[in-house]
Amino acid sequence: MISPYTIPFVGLKLGQHLFDFAIDKTFFESLPYSLVDDGKLVVKLNLEKKETMLVASFEVKGVVSMPCARCNEEMSQKIKGDLTVYYVFGDEESEDENLIVIPRESYEIEVQQSIYEMIMLALPARSAHKKNECNEEMVQLLEKYMSQQESKDKEDNIDPRWAALKNLN
Repeated sequence: MISPYTIPFVGLKLGQHLFDFAIDKTFFESLPYSLVDDGKLVVKLNLEKKETMLVASFEVKGVVSMPCARCNEEMSQKIKGDLTVYYVFGDEESEDENLIVIPRESYEIEVQQSIYEMIMLALPARSAHKKNECNEEMVQLLEKYMSQQESKDKEDNIDPRWAALKNLN
């Protein structure tokens, strides 16, 4: 079965070509270890075919569903982002993550991984509910265990050579 994220470029004329992708739960389920559980996103791809390369300019807009960093409950996070990937023909490997070398005999490109990377880059560093929207029961439980762990860590981390100095006061 051909992936909906596979673009055959052999029959395309030189110039600009537009593609639209609707991203939903099935997209994220097909990727192992995805940080996002679900989403409703629209990806627009402007693929420019040149003589020696393809330039793929991606744009994403929409909402993803993921765990809150504070209470671990599901939350919706709006995202917006873009990414440009260059596909060049050749045999050598590329160190640049935005430059993909494809064999000269290739006739299609797979863009699913590039779309996923763009979505991950568009996510904020820490996604959390607004101040009073978190599950308070979970927040209190986490704070309880965090304070217990911190006090245990403080007791365990005292260097015995310095512990004797505590008794000097």
